[in-house]
This record gives sequence, C-alpha cells and structure tokens, in this order.
Amino acid sequence: MTRVLDGRAVLVTGAGGGLGAAAVAAAAVAGARLVLVDRHEERLAQLAAQHGDAVAATHALDLTDPAALQQLVESVSLRPTVDCVWHLVGGWRGGEPLDQAPLDDWAALYEPLVATTVALTRAFAAPLSRRPDGRFLIVSSPQAAAPTTTNAAYATAKAGAEAAVLALAHHFHHVGSSATANVVVVPAIVTAAMRDQRPDRPWRVHVRAEDLAATLVFASSQAAAKMNGQHLSLFDGSPS
Repeated sequence: MTRVLDGRAVLVTGAGGGLGAAAVAAAAVAGARLVLVDRHEERLAQLAAQHGDAVAATHALDLTDPAALQQLVESVSLRPTVDCVWHLVGGWRGGEPLDQAPLDDWAALYEPLVATTVALTRAFAAPLSRRPDGRFLIVSSPQAAAPTTTNAAYATAKAGAEAAVLALAHHFHHVGSSATANVVVVPAIVTAAMRDQRPDRPWRVHVRAEDLAATLVFASSQAAAKMNGQHLSLFDGSPS
C-alpha cells in the first residue's frame, strides 16, 4: 500500500481524535497531501509537526456549527482540489431502553453524525465527481442495520449518515463519474493508547485504529476504483 495516494489531497475531519490521528498517519505514509480539520487547534498543531510537508492546510473549527462548516467549504475551494474526503467526526449517546432514553439523545447526535455528513456530501458531490479518483468515506456501526433498544438514537443517527453517503454514491453513478462513496463498518475501535493502557484486555470485538486507517487508504486507492455504494465490514458478525 506504499505511496498509493501519492500527490492526492485527502481531507480528514476529526483529525485529532484517536482514529483521526491513525488515519492521518496512514494517509501521509501513502503519499497524500493532507487537509486536516479538528475543533482543537493544539491537536492540529501536533499533527502538523508530526507530518511536516505532508500537511497542506489545517482548519480549527467545529463542524456542528453550520457557519464553520460553510467556512471550511469556502476555504477548501480556494486551495488545490480535494481528491478524497474521510469524514471521521463521531459521537455517541445510549445505554437506556428505547422507551426510557431521553429525546435529547437523538438531538445531540443529529448534528455531529447526520448534519455534518449531509453537508459534506452536498458540498463535495460536484468537486469529487470531477476528480478521476474522487473518494468519500465514513465509518459506521453494525447498529445502523441492526439497532438495539439501548442504542436506538445512535443507530438512527448512523443510519442517517449512511443514507447520505449511499445517496452520494448513487449521484456519482447517475452523473457518470468514476468517483466513489463507501461506508466502512466496525463494531468498535481500539487505539494504540487504549491497548497500552489495558494490555491484558483481549479487545475481541474491537478493530484496531491502524487497521481501519489502512482500509481507508485501500478504499481510496486505484485498487478500489470499482467499489461504490458499498459497506466494508471489518468484523465477522459472530456474537461478542
């Protein structure tokens, strides 16, 4: 997978998170030029220091703020065209049965999981469709297709985000573009820091952030050019 993204610009949202940092590192090794988005300026500064010339631009803003999101779209439009969007902003609420969970859980997850995905798919539909290797990727959960009573709000939000991405995939096909949009599905993510903190835990249902990042690189490469509107499941579906 070395240098398979050589010279291509990859926009990573949620870049300062555990998965985001792993994804940024993988994209840099693959030769990408990085446009990094996170709400924390210090995290972006650290990533820029780590990856040097690979970082083309950073944007410290909160994507759940519609004005900030519009600012990002306008800023990116002034720079070299983005080839890939890896939308890694997350969030979670849950744990209570459907009839007891507060409606605030649905409201709290709408902006980070659904609204940001809808806005980015709309903003990048035309630009990515013009790129020969345009890519849009999100990370989702099996809960989107198999909701449980204690995760209804989370499952609803993830399903909404998936719908936006699959609609983008259909858009690319409809306009005759070679760009693709896909969903990577994992039950849970474990970072290197988490493994270091609990080295004796088996982490059976968790996917390593590094492995997920490698999947994002693959799905953005020429090798995955024919894969559009798909769910890439990084788990075997066995009971945990």
